[in-house]
Amino acid sequence: MKKDIQINKGFMTVEIIVAVSIIVVSVLAAMTVTQKSISVSRQALHTSQASLLLEEGAEVTRILRDNAWSNISSLSVGTNYYPTFSSSWTFSTTPSNIGIFTRTVTIANVNRDATSGNIVLSGTNDPGTKLITVTVSWTESGQAMSKTLSFYIMDIFSS
Repeated sequence: MKKDIQINKGFMTVEIIVAVSIIVVSVLAAMTVTQKSISVSRQALHTSQASLLLEEGAEVTRILRDNAWSNISSLSVGTNYYPTFSSSWTFSTTPSNIGIFTRTVTIANVNRDATSGNIVLSGTNDPGTKLITVTVSWTESGQAMSKTLSFYIMDIFSS
């Protein structure tokens, strides 16, 4: 009889250890899934915010073009510009951050084929068209991230 009680106590101890192990593994798995989902959610939020900042950078460029083509044509090719707003939009060469994001705008000349008028890599420089590249960069979990939007802008108000 005493031996049966000792065997039952041994089995009960093993059952408790197995149950506690299952609970610990379940809790750790749930914590890992939660942590990963928070990280993915944060990354999705930052990507969405970066997309909105890209669009705003494009709109700033269009606003400056609409005010005067010289706002665009006078900018140096290949220089990083940073959209800033005080009482109106301007491009500054002083880096500025928007939260965790850095938004840059660069200008490139555009060449056209003299015969067809198509945009080509080598041809005649078209002073009435520029290639604009807006880049938004940030650091996500120690990794550099960025989104880029490139588009052509033209002097549509001159004859």
